[in-house]
Amino acid sequence: MSLYVELALTAAEKDRVRSLAGEVPVWFAEPKEHTDRDAEVFARAEVAVGNCPPEWLKQAASLRWLQLSSMGIDRYVGLDWAELGRRITVTNLTGTFADPVAQTCLAGILALYRGVDELARLGERHQWSTTPLRPGLRLLTGASVVILGAGTIARRLAELLAPFGCEVTLYSRRMTPGELDALLPETDVLVGLLPGTEETAGLVDAARLALLPRGAIFVNAGRGSLVDEDALVAALRERRLGGAVLDVTATEPLPPDHPLWSCPRTLLTQHTAGGSDQESGQILEVFEDNWRRFTSGRPLRNVVEWSRGF
Repeated sequence: MSLYVELALTAAEKDRVRSLAGEVPVWFAEPKEHTDRDAEVFARAEVAVGNCPPEWLKQAASLRWLQLSSMGIDRYVGLDWAELGRRITVTNLTGTFADPVAQTCLAGILALYRGVDELARLGERHQWSTTPLRPGLRLLTGASVVILGAGTIARRLAELLAPFGCEVTLYSRRMTPGELDALLPETDVLVGLLPGTEETAGLVDAARLALLPRGAIFVNAGRGSLVDEDALVAALRERRLGGAVLDVTATEPLPPDHPLWSCPRTLLTQHTAGGSDQESGQILEVFEDNWRRFTSGRPLRNVVEWSRGF
Protein backbone atom coordinates (compact mmCIF):
# COMPACT_ATOMS: atom_id res chain seq x y z
CA MET A 1 0.00 0.00 0.00
CA SER A 2 1.11 3.59 -0.65
CA LEU A 3 -0.21 6.99 0.43
CA TYR A 4 -0.41 10.10 -1.79
CA VAL A 5 -0.70 13.43 0.07
CA GLU A 6 -1.55 16.72 -1.65
CA LEU A 7 -1.72 19.26 1.16
CA ALA A 8 0.19 22.44 2.06
CA LEU A 9 2.01 21.09 5.11
CA THR A 10 4.88 22.21 7.29
CA ALA A 11 7.88 19.93 7.84
CA ALA A 12 6.48 19.00 11.25
CA GLU A 13 3.09 18.12 9.75
CA LYS A 14 4.76 15.94 7.12
CA ASP A 15 6.57 14.10 9.90
CA ARG A 16 3.20 13.66 11.59
CA VAL A 17 1.84 11.97 8.45
CA ARG A 18 4.91 9.75 8.10
CA SER A 19 4.56 8.67 11.73
CA LEU A 20 0.90 7.83 11.17
CA ALA A 21 1.65 5.86 8.01
CA GLY A 22 4.40 3.81 9.64
CA GLU A 23 5.97 1.56 7.02
CA VAL A 24 3.56 2.66 4.28
CA PRO A 25 5.41 4.78 1.65
CA VAL A 26 4.22 8.40 1.55
CA TRP A 27 4.47 10.78 -1.40
CA PHE A 28 3.98 14.52 -0.80
CA ALA A 29 2.80 16.69 -3.70
CA GLU A 30 2.33 20.44 -3.75
CA PRO A 31 -1.33 21.48 -4.23
CA LYS A 32 -2.06 22.87 -7.71
CA GLU A 33 1.56 22.34 -8.82
CA HIS A 34 1.24 18.86 -10.28
CA THR A 35 4.13 17.14 -11.97
CA ASP A 36 4.21 14.05 -14.18
CA ARG A 37 5.78 12.20 -11.26
CA ASP A 38 2.83 13.19 -9.02
CA ALA A 39 0.42 11.70 -11.54
CA GLU A 40 2.43 8.49 -11.75
CA VAL A 41 2.50 8.06 -7.97
CA PHE A 42 -1.21 8.85 -7.66
CA ALA A 43 -2.06 6.23 -10.28
CA ARG A 44 -0.49 3.55 -8.09
CA ALA A 45 -1.65 4.80 -4.65
CA GLU A 46 -4.28 2.97 -2.65
CA VAL A 47 -5.02 5.97 -0.43
CA ALA A 48 -4.89 9.68 -1.30
CA VAL A 49 -5.60 12.84 0.66
CA GLY A 50 -6.17 16.21 -1.00
CA ASN A 51 -8.13 17.57 -3.93
CA CYS A 52 -6.50 15.82 -6.88
CA PRO A 53 -7.42 16.61 -10.52
CA PRO A 54 -10.73 14.85 -11.23
CA GLU A 55 -9.42 13.19 -14.40
CA TRP A 56 -6.77 11.35 -12.40
CA LEU A 57 -9.44 9.24 -10.70
CA LYS A 58 -10.33 7.48 -13.94
CA GLN A 59 -6.78 6.12 -14.26
CA ALA A 60 -6.19 5.34 -10.58
CA ALA A 61 -6.89 1.61 -10.71
CA SER A 62 -5.37 0.98 -7.27
CA LEU A 63 -7.13 3.79 -5.40
CA ARG A 64 -9.55 2.63 -2.73
CA TRP A 65 -10.05 5.75 -0.62
CA LEU A 66 -9.78 9.48 -1.34
CA GLN A 67 -9.93 11.94 1.57
CA LEU A 68 -10.77 15.35 0.14
CA SER A 69 -9.30 18.47 1.70
CA SER A 70 -12.59 20.32 1.27
CA MET A 71 -16.21 20.01 2.19
CA GLY A 72 -17.35 20.78 -1.35
CA ILE A 73 -17.29 18.08 -4.03
CA ASP A 74 -18.42 20.17 -7.02
CA ARG A 75 -15.42 19.49 -9.26
CA TYR A 76 -15.95 15.72 -8.95
CA VAL A 77 -19.72 15.54 -9.44
CA GLY A 78 -19.48 15.11 -13.22
CA LEU A 79 -17.54 11.84 -12.98
CA ASP A 80 -19.18 8.45 -13.46
CA TRP A 81 -19.69 7.48 -9.83
CA ALA A 82 -21.88 4.55 -10.76
CA GLU A 83 -18.63 2.97 -11.92
CA LEU A 84 -15.99 4.75 -9.79
CA GLY A 85 -18.06 4.37 -6.63
CA ARG A 86 -17.74 0.60 -6.79
CA ARG A 87 -14.04 0.79 -5.96
CA ILE A 88 -13.35 4.27 -4.54
CA THR A 89 -14.76 5.63 -1.29
CA VAL A 90 -14.59 9.42 -1.08
CA THR A 91 -14.74 11.29 2.23
CA ASN A 92 -14.88 15.04 2.71
CA LEU A 93 -14.47 17.54 5.55
CA THR A 94 -18.08 18.01 6.59
CA GLY A 95 -18.15 19.89 9.89
CA THR A 96 -14.49 20.90 9.85
CA PHE A 97 -15.08 24.47 8.69
CA ALA A 98 -18.12 25.28 10.82
CA ASP A 99 -16.39 27.79 13.09
CA PRO A 100 -14.39 29.78 10.52
CA VAL A 101 -17.22 30.01 7.98
CA ALA A 102 -19.77 30.98 10.63
CA GLN A 103 -17.40 33.63 12.00
CA THR A 104 -16.83 35.09 8.51
CA CYS A 105 -20.60 35.29 7.98
CA LEU A 106 -21.06 37.06 11.32
CA ALA A 107 -18.13 39.41 10.67
CA GLY A 108 -19.56 40.40 7.29
CA ILE A 109 -23.05 40.97 8.68
CA LEU A 110 -21.72 43.14 11.50
CA ALA A 111 -19.47 45.06 9.10
CA LEU A 112 -22.48 46.04 6.97
CA TYR A 113 -24.77 46.72 9.93
CA ARG A 114 -22.20 48.93 11.67
CA GLY A 115 -20.88 50.63 8.53
CA VAL A 116 -17.37 49.21 8.82
CA ASP A 117 -17.22 48.69 5.05
CA GLU A 118 -17.99 52.36 4.37
CA LEU A 119 -15.67 53.56 7.11
CA ALA A 120 -12.82 51.54 5.61
CA ARG A 121 -13.36 53.21 2.23
CA LEU A 122 -13.49 56.63 3.86
CA GLY A 123 -10.24 55.82 5.64
CA GLU A 124 -8.54 55.05 2.34
CA ARG A 125 -9.51 58.57 1.19
CA HIS A 126 -8.55 60.17 4.54
CA GLN A 127 -12.12 61.45 4.76
CA TRP A 128 -13.93 62.11 8.08
CA SER A 129 -17.69 61.63 7.76
CA THR A 130 -19.13 60.97 11.21
CA THR A 131 -22.36 62.99 11.02
CA PRO A 132 -23.76 61.54 7.77
CA LEU A 133 -22.98 57.95 8.77
CA ARG A 134 -24.26 57.73 12.34
CA PRO A 135 -28.02 57.81 11.58
CA GLY A 136 -27.71 54.94 9.11
CA LEU A 137 -25.86 52.52 11.39
CA ARG A 138 -27.98 49.53 12.36
CA LEU A 139 -28.16 47.11 15.27
CA LEU A 140 -28.12 43.38 14.72
CA THR A 141 -29.98 42.96 17.99
CA GLY A 142 -33.32 41.25 17.41
CA ALA A 143 -32.85 40.87 13.65
CA SER A 144 -34.75 38.19 11.75
CA VAL A 145 -32.24 35.82 10.11
CA VAL A 146 -33.10 33.03 7.69
CA ILE A 147 -30.29 30.55 7.07
CA LEU A 148 -30.59 28.38 3.97
CA GLY A 149 -29.18 25.14 5.31
CA ALA A 150 -29.29 23.18 8.54
CA GLY A 151 -25.84 21.59 8.65
CA THR A 152 -22.94 22.15 11.01
CA ILE A 153 -22.09 25.63 9.67
CA ALA A 154 -25.70 26.78 9.83
CA ARG A 155 -26.09 25.53 13.38
CA ARG A 156 -22.83 27.18 14.46
CA LEU A 157 -23.86 30.50 12.93
CA ALA A 158 -27.17 30.26 14.78
CA GLU A 159 -25.19 29.83 18.01
CA LEU A 160 -23.07 32.90 17.25
CA LEU A 161 -26.19 34.96 16.53
CA ALA A 162 -27.94 33.88 19.75
CA PRO A 163 -26.31 36.55 22.01
CA PHE A 164 -27.71 39.23 19.69
CA GLY A 165 -31.23 37.97 20.31
CA CYS A 166 -31.75 37.27 16.62
CA GLU A 167 -34.79 35.30 15.49
CA VAL A 168 -33.10 32.54 13.48
CA THR A 169 -34.85 30.11 11.13
CA LEU A 170 -32.99 27.24 9.45
CA TYR A 171 -34.35 26.31 6.03
CA SER A 172 -33.92 22.55 5.57
CA ARG A 173 -35.33 19.80 3.36
CA ARG A 174 -38.29 19.60 5.73
CA MET A 175 -39.47 23.03 4.56
CA THR A 176 -41.12 23.77 1.24
CA PRO A 177 -40.21 26.61 -1.15
CA GLY A 178 -43.59 28.11 -0.31
CA GLU A 179 -42.69 28.22 3.38
CA LEU A 180 -39.44 29.98 2.48
CA ASP A 181 -41.31 32.55 0.40
CA ALA A 182 -43.57 33.25 3.35
CA LEU A 183 -40.55 34.02 5.55
CA LEU A 184 -38.68 36.34 3.18
CA PRO A 185 -40.80 39.53 3.50
CA GLU A 186 -39.87 39.67 7.20
CA THR A 187 -36.22 38.63 6.78
CA ASP A 188 -33.48 41.11 7.68
CA VAL A 189 -30.59 38.80 6.80
CA LEU A 190 -30.70 35.89 4.35
CA VAL A 191 -27.72 33.52 4.57
CA GLY A 192 -26.91 30.84 1.98
CA LEU A 193 -25.08 27.78 3.32
CA LEU A 194 -26.43 25.08 1.02
CA PRO A 195 -24.40 22.58 -1.05
CA GLY A 196 -24.36 22.85 -4.82
CA THR A 197 -27.05 20.50 -6.13
CA GLU A 198 -29.74 20.59 -8.80
CA GLU A 199 -32.27 21.38 -6.08
CA THR A 200 -30.35 24.38 -4.74
CA ALA A 201 -29.23 25.90 -8.05
CA GLY A 202 -30.97 29.24 -8.56
CA LEU A 203 -32.98 28.93 -5.35
CA VAL A 204 -32.38 32.62 -4.64
CA ASP A 205 -33.74 34.01 -7.87
CA ALA A 206 -35.04 37.45 -8.85
CA ALA A 207 -38.49 36.73 -7.43
CA ARG A 208 -37.15 35.71 -4.02
CA LEU A 209 -34.76 38.66 -3.86
CA ALA A 210 -37.75 40.89 -4.58
CA LEU A 211 -39.61 39.36 -1.60
CA LEU A 212 -36.93 40.56 0.82
CA PRO A 213 -37.67 43.86 2.54
CA ARG A 214 -35.76 46.92 1.39
CA GLY A 215 -32.41 47.08 3.18
CA ALA A 216 -32.10 43.33 3.78
CA ILE A 217 -28.64 41.79 3.61
CA PHE A 218 -27.74 38.70 1.58
CA VAL A 219 -24.86 36.45 2.63
CA ASN A 220 -23.60 33.50 0.61
CA ALA A 221 -20.92 31.15 1.91
CA GLY A 222 -22.32 27.94 0.40
CA ARG A 223 -22.17 27.75 -3.39
CA GLY A 224 -22.24 30.47 -6.02
CA SER A 225 -24.89 28.56 -7.98
CA LEU A 226 -27.43 29.32 -5.25
CA VAL A 227 -28.21 32.84 -6.45
CA ASP A 228 -29.11 34.48 -9.76
CA GLU A 229 -26.12 36.84 -9.89
CA ASP A 230 -27.65 39.15 -12.51
CA ALA A 231 -30.68 39.65 -10.27
CA LEU A 232 -28.41 40.14 -7.24
CA VAL A 233 -26.35 42.79 -9.05
CA ALA A 234 -29.54 44.63 -10.02
CA ALA A 235 -30.89 44.55 -6.45
CA LEU A 236 -27.59 45.87 -5.08
CA ARG A 237 -27.18 48.60 -7.69
CA GLU A 238 -30.74 49.78 -7.14
CA ARG A 239 -30.06 49.64 -3.37
CA ARG A 240 -33.10 47.47 -2.78
CA LEU A 241 -30.72 45.32 -0.76
CA GLY A 242 -28.73 46.80 2.07
CA GLY A 243 -25.62 44.90 1.01
CA ALA A 244 -24.13 41.50 0.40
CA VAL A 245 -21.37 39.34 1.83
CA LEU A 246 -20.21 36.87 -0.81
CA ASP A 247 -17.61 34.23 -0.07
CA VAL A 248 -18.57 32.25 -3.18
CA THR A 249 -19.49 33.26 -6.72
CA ALA A 250 -20.66 31.34 -9.77
CA THR A 251 -17.27 31.82 -11.43
CA GLU A 252 -14.08 31.67 -9.37
CA PRO A 253 -11.80 33.52 -9.49
CA LEU A 254 -14.30 36.30 -10.13
CA PRO A 255 -13.38 37.95 -13.48
CA PRO A 256 -11.86 41.45 -13.07
CA ASP A 257 -14.66 43.02 -15.10
CA HIS A 258 -17.50 41.32 -13.20
CA PRO A 259 -20.10 43.85 -11.94
CA LEU A 260 -20.05 42.41 -8.41
CA TRP A 261 -16.66 44.06 -7.84
CA SER A 262 -18.28 47.50 -8.06
CA CYS A 263 -21.67 46.84 -6.47
CA PRO A 264 -22.42 49.10 -3.48
CA ARG A 265 -22.03 47.67 0.02
CA THR A 266 -20.72 44.34 -1.27
CA LEU A 267 -18.01 42.44 0.58
CA LEU A 268 -16.24 39.79 -1.50
CA THR A 269 -14.35 37.49 0.84
CA GLN A 270 -12.98 35.41 -2.06
CA HIS A 271 -13.67 31.89 -0.78
CA THR A 272 -11.53 32.42 2.30
CA ALA A 273 -14.27 31.76 4.88
CA GLY A 274 -13.06 28.25 5.67
CA GLY A 275 -9.49 29.36 6.22
CA SER A 276 -7.68 29.81 9.51
CA ASP A 277 -4.25 29.36 11.04
CA GLN A 278 -5.51 25.97 12.26
CA GLU A 279 -6.75 24.70 8.89
CA SER A 280 -4.03 22.18 7.99
CA GLY A 281 -4.06 20.74 11.51
CA GLN A 282 -7.82 20.30 11.38
CA ILE A 283 -7.60 18.53 8.01
CA LEU A 284 -4.95 16.19 9.40
CA GLU A 285 -7.12 15.38 12.43
CA VAL A 286 -9.94 14.21 10.14
CA PHE A 287 -7.53 12.25 7.96
CA GLU A 288 -5.81 10.62 10.94
CA ASP A 289 -9.12 9.42 12.36
CA ASN A 290 -10.22 8.01 9.01
CA TRP A 291 -6.79 6.45 8.40
CA ARG A 292 -7.09 4.48 11.63
CA ARG A 293 -10.58 3.44 10.61
CA PHE A 294 -9.45 2.45 7.12
CA THR A 295 -6.47 0.41 8.30
CA SER A 296 -8.56 -1.38 10.92
CA GLY A 297 -11.49 -2.09 8.60
CA ARG A 298 -13.95 0.21 10.36
CA PRO A 299 -16.48 2.52 8.58
CA LEU A 300 -15.08 5.87 7.47
CA ARG A 301 -16.54 9.19 8.57
CA ASN A 302 -17.94 11.85 6.21
CA VAL A 303 -18.46 9.49 3.27
CA VAL A 304 -19.76 11.41 0.26
CA GLU A 305 -23.21 10.34 -0.97
CA TRP A 306 -23.05 10.99 -4.70
CA SER A 307 -26.77 10.42 -5.17
CA ARG A 308 -27.46 13.36 -2.84
CA GLY A 309 -24.67 15.57 -4.17
CA PHE A 310 -22.79 16.01 -0.87
